[in-house]
Amino acid sequence: MCINRIILIIACLLPMTAALAEVSPETLAKREKRKNLTVKEWNTDAASRTKWLDHLTVYDAEGRKVEEIEYAVYGQVSRVVTEYDKDGMVSREIVYNEKNKVVRIRKYEYNENGTKKKQYNYLPNGKIYSVKVFEYTFSD
Repeated sequence: MCINRIILIIACLLPMTAALAEVSPETLAKREKRKNLTVKEWNTDAASRTKWLDHLTVYDAEGRKVEEIEYAVYGQVSRVVTEYDKDGMVSREIVYNEKNKVVRIRKYEYNENGTKKKQYNYLPNGKIYSVKVFEYTFSD
């Protein structure tokens, strides 16, 4: 019985601790450093010394990731644009292919404690493709 009570107390406190973690000084400091930041990752072929852009990440004025592009030697492989709701949670991600054409739209649903509950995957025509459900298990 005692273990069950402890688990119940922890389950009740988790939403509060998750909310506190979201606005922790460390999180705010990271966001502050990323405001309006663009990060470029370059690759260089060892034999030919050819250099190409491998990855590009763009952050907004609030330090949140808004765009991420992956490249190969021949050009863009994929691109993901992230949108946020009024609470600062990821509301939608738009996934583009190598031709910069939308191939998938992801929408998210969250638990009360801020963790992801479900990810809905849509085709470009708006039809649902799949649903991913997030399950969290805490062990002793």
